Amino acid sequence: MPKGANQKLKLYYLAKIMVKMTDDEHFLTMPQIKERLEECGITADRKSLYDDMEALRTLGIDVILEQVGRNYYYHVGSKHFEIAELKLLVDAIQSSKFITEKKSNELIKKLTGLVSEYEAMQLKRQVEVQGRIKTMNESIYYIVDEIHTAISTNRRIQFEYLKWNLNKELVPRKEGLYEVSPWALTWDDENYYLIAFDAEADKIKHYRVDKMRNIRIMDDRRLGKEHFKAFDMAAYSKMNFGMFGGTETKVKLKFKNDLVGVLIDRFGKDISIRKSDEEGWSETSVDVAISDQFFGWLFALSDGVIIASPEDVKDRYRQELLKITERYS
Repeated sequence: MPKGANQKLKLYYLAKIMVKMTDDEHFLTMPQIKERLEECGITADRKSLYDDMEALRTLGIDVILEQVGRNYYYHVGSKHFEIAELKLLVDAIQSSKFITEKKSNELIKKLTGLVSEYEAMQLKRQVEVQGRIKTMNESIYYIVDEIHTAISTNRRIQFEYLKWNLNKELVPRKEGLYEVSPWALTWDDENYYLIAFDAEADKIKHYRVDKMRNIRIMDDRRLGKEHFKAFDMAAYSKMNFGMFGGTETKVKLKFKNDLVGVLIDRFGKDISIRKSDEEGWSETSVDVAISDQFFGWLFALSDGVIIASPEDVKDRYRQELLKITERYS
């Protein structure tokens, strides 16, 4: 590119230099800034750079001038994202099973471009994507985009829903396509789920987004609006253990007082806690989707949490325990 053309991009290169090479711990003097610009094929006098720094401030870049002795130093203060915020985002990307390893690395690389090269080193030091359990569905971003489009345009969708077989292959769960009315997307247990209304079953269901394929937006309008008028996403997630579905039932649980934190972590602070007749124990009633995952959660807590009612759920839990005992006896 001719030198004159570079001069037209002086403000762009200056912004790039300041954002990438300075932060609250790293500074540049005016001669150093001029030197960096010259490396980009741009010449600048001191007076014009003063004006350019003010222009950067007008554009929203927090350029700070500090005097130390007889020297003046420039650096960028607050940015769109603080380093702590970006570390939080990097951790979320790393732990997200629904984001492939390749896409995780791409996203993290983009995030490091928002901070100085020194801060980027801090982010790279904590990156440990390789070896984590990740989805292999590279098309998940397009699937999510299609779902959002269907929701915003009030349309139903069709798709294939997959499962793993013993040959470690993803195969359709049934012949033909699933047809549902999408209403929301949620992130639970490190996975991404579609919350939708199944008109055939006349109920709300959820689907792992990374197990969806060949999605198609239909011309038909969505159904199930009345089911979502009072829909509580948080309550739905708490009720469905690991988002495994089951029959929704109100269950009274009796638990040792020192396990109250376990109950609150699982069901939230809004649960009603009552003292039990037995010393050192309390009770609560919660809505639960009865499933093997719910029973597994109880089993892991040993005798610290027990089902007080209803009787049919107690009986089913006893049967599950008996099966486990017979299997390993």
